[in-house]
Formats: sequence, C-alpha cells, structure tokens
Amino acid sequence: MLEELLIFTRGGLILWTCKELGNALRGSPIDTLIRSCLLEERSGAASYNYDAPGAAYTLKWTFHNELGIVFVAVYQKIFHLLYVDDLLAMVKKEFSEIYDPKQTVYNDFDDVFRQLTKEAEARAEEMKRSKQVSKPVNNLAKKQDKFQKSSTGGGVTRKGDGESESDGANDKSLRVKKMENGHANDNHVGNDKLLVVNSEKDESSNDGAFDVNKLQKLRQKGSKKTDVAKKGSKIVPNKKLTKNKRVWNDSPQEEKLDFTEQMNENGDESIAVVAADQGDSMMDKEETFSSDSESEDEPGKENVTNSKKSGWFSSMFQNISGKANLEKADLEPALKALKDRLMTKNVAEEIAEKLCESVAKSLEGKKLGSFTRISSTVQAAMEEALVRILTPKRSIDILRDVHAAKEHGKPYVVVFVGVNGVGKSTNLAKVAYWLLQHDVKVMMAACDTFRSGAVEQLRTHARRLQIPIFEKGYEKDPAVVAKEAIQEASRVGSDVVLVDTAGRMQDNEPLMRALSKLINLNNPDLVLFVGEALVGNDAVDQLSKFNQKLADLSSSPNPRLIDGILLTKFDTIDDKVGAALSMVYVSGAPVMFVGCGQSYTDLKKLNVTSIVKTLLK
Repeated sequence: MLEELLIFTRGGLILWTCKELGNALRGSPIDTLIRSCLLEERSGAASYNYDAPGAAYTLKWTFHNELGIVFVAVYQKIFHLLYVDDLLAMVKKEFSEIYDPKQTVYNDFDDVFRQLTKEAEARAEEMKRSKQVSKPVNNLAKKQDKFQKSSTGGGVTRKGDGESESDGANDKSLRVKKMENGHANDNHVGNDKLLVVNSEKDESSNDGAFDVNKLQKLRQKGSKKTDVAKKGSKIVPNKKLTKNKRVWNDSPQEEKLDFTEQMNENGDESIAVVAADQGDSMMDKEETFSSDSESEDEPGKENVTNSKKSGWFSSMFQNISGKANLEKADLEPALKALKDRLMTKNVAEEIAEKLCESVAKSLEGKKLGSFTRISSTVQAAMEEALVRILTPKRSIDILRDVHAAKEHGKPYVVVFVGVNGVGKSTNLAKVAYWLLQHDVKVMMAACDTFRSGAVEQLRTHARRLQIPIFEKGYEKDPAVVAKEAIQEASRVGSDVVLVDTAGRMQDNEPLMRALSKLINLNNPDLVLFVGEALVGNDAVDQLSKFNQKLADLSSSPNPRLIDGILLTKFDTIDDKVGAALSMVYVSGAPVMFVGCGQSYTDLKKLNVTSIVKTLLK
C-alpha cells in the first residue's frame, strides 16, 4: 500500500500531499532523499531505499523540468507495488495541466488522484493476470514444437499416415534424396523462412544458401592484395646499434635532499632550518591548478580547433532538435560523448554513467532556446552538476574546530586511514607542518604497529619538525596506543593528535576490524581517507568498502564513517583528475587536502572550478 505521495517545487514549497493515506512516516525519508540523492546528482537512479530503526521505505520519483516540480511516492520496502511508476506518470500529466505558479493549494486534486490510483491498480492487476495466462500457453506451444520435431526428424512417421516405421537402410537413402533436393525434412520450416528473407534481398537466389562462387572470388581478391603487398615491401637491413658517448660537463653538484643531519648549536635539529628551506605551506595560498582549458577562455585567443571542425553556420545549427521539449533520445549523443570524455579523465565508468543519467533526467522535458545547441545545453548542465558534487555540503574548518576543542579542554584528534603505499605518513607530516605554522601544538601517534619501519619513519618526521611523538613499538593494539596518546596529549597540553594507522586493503577483514575498533574506542573528531589521485575505478571500490566495513563492524547504532579525503600524488596525473570526482561521489565526503609534491609545503586545497574545467576539457 502507498504510504505517501508528495508534490513539491524544486525550491521546497509543498504543493499537494495525499490526505486520505493518513500514514505518518517514521524518520525523515523525503528529507534524506533530497539531501543524499537529489542534491548530489543521484536522481538518475530508479529508486531509493531508506533504512532507519523501525522504518524501511522505498521511494520513487519523477520530475517535470519545465515547471520545476518533483513528484515523490513512498511505500514500505517489503511491498513490491507494480503500479507506482504508472501512477507517478499519470499524476505528473494531470497535475501539470492544472498547475499555476501563483496557486499554492490544490484541494481539488484529491478526487483526481483517487481516480488515477484506481486506474493504475487496475492496469497492474490486469498485467499480472495476462502474464499468468501467457505462461501455460507458452509451455503448451513448446511441447507441440518438441513433438513435431521428434515426429519428423528421426525417420519415424506417425501411425495413421499409411506408412510404417522405416528401417536403417531406407532411412539412409531417404536422407540422401532429401539432401539432393536442397534441404532436409527436419529443417524444412527454417529453410522456408530463409527463402522468404533472401527473396527480398536477391531474387536470383533459389534456396537461401551461401554462394560458394562469391567466397572463391573474395579469396582471389585477397590473394592478389597480399601479392601486391609482398612485391611493394622491401627488406630493410638491421642497423647496428651504437652506444652514445658519455658527455662530461662541469655541472654544479645537486643540492642535498636529506636534511636530517642539520643540527643547531645544542645538537638538536631545528625547525627554523626546515622553515627557512621549505617556506610557507601552500594551504594558505589561493592558487589554481594548471589546466589547458583555462587558456581557452582567455580573451584575444581564437579557438582554432573548433573553427576547423565547423564553420559559423554549421556550429549555429548543429544539434538543434527542432522540438518544443527535449526528449531522452535527443540527449543521448551528447551524453555519450560526455561520458567518454569523463572516462578518459580517469572518472570511474559507473560514476560517469550515473552522472549522465542524472543530467538526462534534469533536462528531459525542458524547452530548448532558440539557436541553442543540445551539446552546449548538456555541457552546461553537467558543469553545474560537477560543481554541486565537488562543493562541500558541510563546512569543515580544522583550525576553527581545533580552537573549539581547546576551549573544552581536550585535544582535536585526526585519524589517517587508507590502503597500502598511498603516503599516509608523509602527508600526515605535511598536515602537521601546516598546523605548526598556525601556532598549533601537535603530537604524532605512531599507531602503525604492523608495518616494519613505520614507527621509525614517523619518528624521523617528528624529529625534523621538532614535535613530540607517542609510540609503543610494534605488535601492540593500535586502539590502545591511540587512547594512551590522547591521554598523554591532554596531560602535556597538545592541541592536536595526528594518528597514523597501518595501510590495509579494503578486503582485509582482520585489519579492518582493528581499524573499526580504534575509531569506536577513541571517537576521533576527523577521519581522513588518504587516497591516490592515480586510481580510477579502484577508488570507488576502496571508499565504498571502507565505509561499508566501518559501518558493519561498528557496535554503535550511528557508526563513524569517513569524514574527509586527502588526495596524494596530484602532481603526477596531468589532466587525469577524475579520481577526485569518483571519491567524492561515492562517499559524499569533501576533498580537504591535496598532496602535490615531496616537501612539507606541498599541500593544497582543491580548486573546484579548475577541476571541473579540466574534466570537461
């Protein structure tokens, strides 16, 4: 049974809801649908399942893009209502005819909805009956076909036709005669069909068989081509490879990369040496990532490639649909080109397909402006969608949250998680360096007690940055080590605790269980997923399984999931920036940091505008 049907505008104004249903929804399924599906460009999905304590609903929706209206139907998940899609289509059609932007109350629509519900239920019941009736009829037809094949194909005739069962010799001679006539008796029906089809294409063909003469001609042509190719080809002798001579020059010696031996007068490594060498962190600078698409928008430059592809007239009238409203068939060519472009930029195929479906739903039914190309309309809609996805839904200001936690007398805890070899420890040190520049007292917690050399690596960063480190060695419980580190930070007055964890694959059950225990026991303020910008489809699998494992292995009814993303190796991918989009789309968490180098200063913010331009370039 339908729980609720709601009609509202894209601005959030409720126009009509069914009062006769009278079922109070548990939880907030419609608000969750708007927040996690419609606003995050996931409207291309067929339905949305809402699961909450004591409530399990399925929601289906449709849009009227011309009027900016949303129609949502809610029913319990255990029911499979076949008429909901049909009902939504009929309600959309009837309500759009009476809609007035100045009117906000539609009490007269109750009777119309009641009649539409009866019609939709009757259609669904009739369709269900027709399917049940068609099944035994199909089974009977299959049995008859099987009986006919068995009676005609084995050399045995049915009794009553004046013939008896033939022996092996007569049956063999009979089959030979039939083959001489051009077709066997058991394939008579199929060959008759071939005759009809081939007679339309070529009247000279008698029985629809393949012409052997044509095959011989094709082979002769192919042999001639190969002979010509052989005559034209020349044998090139192998040249002897010689080794290039080494050139000795007086180039200056490269600068030393290891600064761990630089000490001050007291024998300790000084942070002033690091600061003088590294400079200020890039996190506080407003910079844009280099993108070739930005140069296209500069004034005074002509787009030579577009002018070569099409002239003024063809570009003006290219892809004009000529229809009042856009249909899905009109959008498919432009959406397919956009999907291919996104996939070449390292966007996961599944994400690119869902994005195109969402854009198609948002444009379907809209009117195309005069002298407007469908491709430009689709690209503009995709650009808006990408900006909405990459723009953080909630503000996470670490410096503000650190000062708020300090006022409450407790340290701000950040846990770095991720797969093996993505650079968690190195980027943890970059974040520590950025916090030090804002006069924040930082402590590192070496909770990677699994990988050999992990504690020594973090100890080297702590020594260079002159910050304390809490360590207990290897083969210890990382959850207990993190808890003791937080207690030590509270005792010594540290503002932030940066917890380094072991790299683990998303399918490693024991390590994922240990990570879930660490997060549940210590309840950190921020869980950062460190991922490579090099990955494509694997980014979807990593993030989705990390979140799934953290949710499944948590004992809390509201489990802690990934709060933010730190993208590493961003300077090695050129324009293949699709991993950022895939990660944000899957997790809903914003990209908070971008690692773009090997020094402590190489940490940036994600520039959404530049990323979107690069993706659509």
